[in-house]
Amino acid sequence: MIIPPSGIRVLVATRPVDFRRGADGLAALVQEVLAQDPFSGTVFVFRSKRADRLKLLVWDGTGLVLVWKRLEAGSFRWPPITDGVMRLSGAQMEALLAGLDWSRLHVPRQGRPKVAG
Repeated sequence: MIIPPSGIRVLVATRPVDFRRGADGLAALVQEVLAQDPFSGTVFVFRSKRADRLKLLVWDGTGLVLVWKRLEAGSFRWPPITDGVMRLSGAQMEALLAGLDWSRLHVPRQGRPKVAG
């Protein structure tokens, strides 16, 4: 299981993508269509037209990492298909990867402290 580190930024491309695309093609899509930086360390999640497959793209500091997963039974729970991206927490991404309903997780957003102590 892939467990994202705490505080990692996760963005889900809500429109299905052509799953023949590799790391370079998805990085270009991140730049051109999503208007994001594929080399920022953000985890980008892509879905196929068939809801049972996903790809993760992330820059780890030395190169692009591409992870592909197919569920053997059932399908992933995806947000509605729209243009743009949707942000998930690390816990929600972990639930998505496990094939669980990530939308049932309530992850409170914590603001950064203004002062120490």
